Amino acid sequence: MAIDAYYLMREALREAEKGGARGEVPVGAVLSDRHGEIVAKAHNLPVTLNDPTAHAEIQVLRSAGAFYKNYRITDTVLVVTLEPCIMCTGAALNARISQLIFGAFDPKHGAAGSLYHIPGDHRLNHRIDVTPGIMAASCRKLLQDFFHRRRKDQFRITGCGEVPKWS
Repeated sequence: MAIDAYYLMREALREAEKGGARGEVPVGAVLSDRHGEIVAKAHNLPVTLNDPTAHAEIQVLRSAGAFYKNYRITDTVLVVTLEPCIMCTGAALNARISQLIFGAFDPKHGAAGSLYHIPGDHRLNHRIDVTPGIMAASCRKLLQDFFHRRRKDQFRITGCGEVPKWS
């Protein structure tokens, strides 16, 4: 698959910024076909939708499934600003995507190289090629800036800089 990973990641970052502007953790995702044509774009929506499964990756896979009219989304590339969690990695495996590209590693929840490496687990019947670290600094900075602002806002309100659970 000859695709422009940097172009796709810039699109995912734009989606992440949209989510951050809505108060969502700024994670964005795009899904392209094997030629690099974008099929779907999405950002996190768990807070907005009151849905713990509304991660950017899940949203983009749902859109792509509707586009292809199939739950199998083969010969596609999932590009995400943050390393996917277990749920999202499992969904990508079930969708049979071919390649996963992500920006920042997630040492607390990452399931594609940090905490776990599910896409390469030989015990599974499908594996996904993983390309980590594309535009990692930009992806990481977007998240760090978001949480820095939240802590600062919380400190103004409560005098404590701890970021509370979503309310």
